[in-house]
Amino acid sequence: MSKHTDCYQCETKLGKIAIGLNKKLLDVNSKRFYCLDCLAAYLEVTVDELLAKVEEFKELGCKQF
Repeated sequence: MSKHTDCYQCETKLGKIAIGLNKKLLDVNSKRFYCLDCLAAYLEVTVDELLAKVEEFKELGCKQF
């Protein structure tokens, strides 16, 4: 990923994990992404639950993170 993306809601710079989760959980073709805090609020879960999901995806062989 060569260009930085900002959170759609709070404008925080996003990293690979946040962008990967947005694509995996919301829409692979999305052009709008949320930071982990805003994504957690949007999905009504905790950031820790999102990070646990990332580990689960990695264990399943997902290379998106």
